[in-house]
Amino acid sequence: MKGLPEERTIQLAKYLIENGATVRQAAEQFGISKSTVHKDITTRLKKLNTALYDSAQEVLRTNKKERHIRGGMATRAKYQAQADKKSSHPR
Repeated sequence: MKGLPEERTIQLAKYLIENGATVRQAAEQFGISKSTVHKDITTRLKKLNTALYDSAQEVLRTNKKERHIRGGMATRAKYQAQADKKSSHPR
């Protein structure tokens, strides 16, 4: 995403809040790195808009609390896909 970092930061924060998105999802949506998203949301945003910062931090806290669940679901899906692939190939 081209443009000013300040504009990007505000757009990122709004995206996170409106969608309950993860840092990874926001990075993919905006075509930037996870590190950039995290820096924008935790550092730049605090200086630009404290109300938006507080809301974005709440989303990040929620995501952090739920990450073990998402990780478990991803692992389950991975192994389920492998099992489905094995069962669909006759020997």
